Amino acid sequence: MTDFSQFHFSQKLTQWYEIHKRDLPWRNTTNPYYIWLSEIILQQTRVVQGMPYYYKFVEAFPTVFDLAAADEAEVLRLWQGLGYYSRARNLHKTAKMVVDEYDGVFPESYQELLKLKGVGSYTAAAIASFSYNEPVAVLDGNVYRVLSRVFGIETDIASNEAKKVYSEYAQALLPINNANTHNQAIMEFGAMQCTPGTPSDCMFCIFANECVAHAQGRQAVLPIKSKKVKVKERFFHYFLLEQNEKFVMRKRVGRDVWEGMYDFYLLEPSESSQLDDLLDQDHWLKEVISNAVILNESGNFTHVLTHQKIQTKFWHIRVNADFSLNLPENHAFYNLSEVDDLPKSTLVNNYLTQESKILA
Repeated sequence: MTDFSQFHFSQKLTQWYEIHKRDLPWRNTTNPYYIWLSEIILQQTRVVQGMPYYYKFVEAFPTVFDLAAADEAEVLRLWQGLGYYSRARNLHKTAKMVVDEYDGVFPESYQELLKLKGVGSYTAAAIASFSYNEPVAVLDGNVYRVLSRVFGIETDIASNEAKKVYSEYAQALLPINNANTHNQAIMEFGAMQCTPGTPSDCMFCIFANECVAHAQGRQAVLPIKSKKVKVKERFFHYFLLEQNEKFVMRKRVGRDVWEGMYDFYLLEPSESSQLDDLLDQDHWLKEVISNAVILNESGNFTHVLTHQKIQTKFWHIRVNADFSLNLPENHAFYNLSEVDDLPKSTLVNNYLTQESKILA
């Protein structure tokens, strides 16, 4: 491994950080609850997008006891629009675990933090170092990028050995008595200076003289990441059923997208289909529509997730008042104000916003 003795890596990094760091609320505290909250919110999420959610959660649940005592539906409703809803469910479960098993006090070591649901090696390292200054290095996308470029590390970050290789570098660079600031600094440096692509101001970088990628003009190549995410295409056909000014909503169950959120009666064929073809496959819905009026058929909605592209159409159906509508499992009637309060995906919310004039 590279000899760091003459490099002064951490010293340069922390000096840069003290000048250029952003004023973020979770940096002004060592409270592990707030730090944990911010780290879960910021997973797969940009700071500018996550900041309002952080404030919402801190206001609604100022302590881990408040979060643990909340209904899951309320947690999901506050999370609405942020995506990756398993994070919200794990957030709630972890809060309960901290209250029930740790008397509301977060574990104070990296190894103990790893026992919490939804807390992986990165989040545990962040909490341990930011709250307790434990000398354990963080390793996220920003850190991978900085280390790969500065030291010319060729290990594919999608490979099985990547974590071991990069962890050795990150841990070797970490000052034992200043883990908090160092970890914050290297992540901030990756987010603000050593950005993806080819940064325009590499010549002014504090590591311009040492950086292997800069010397070789390989900023756009490093870090190497070979694996591509396979995107699955799905076809959702939603039916918003309305009867006597109430609306049928379904709570999503099972290990699928938006678990625990609410949507409408759903048919999911293997390909985009016409309404007649759909009804031939669902006799319950066919009978309902024969006793109803189709108020609106939407255009196509495309909703893109990390691993999925969901092509969606919506039908708004008003069922005759005197028709006996026996609902399937997990479906129930809600009035309009109740529908507004239910936790829903961005896809469903966007449709309801478009339909607001008809619903009103």
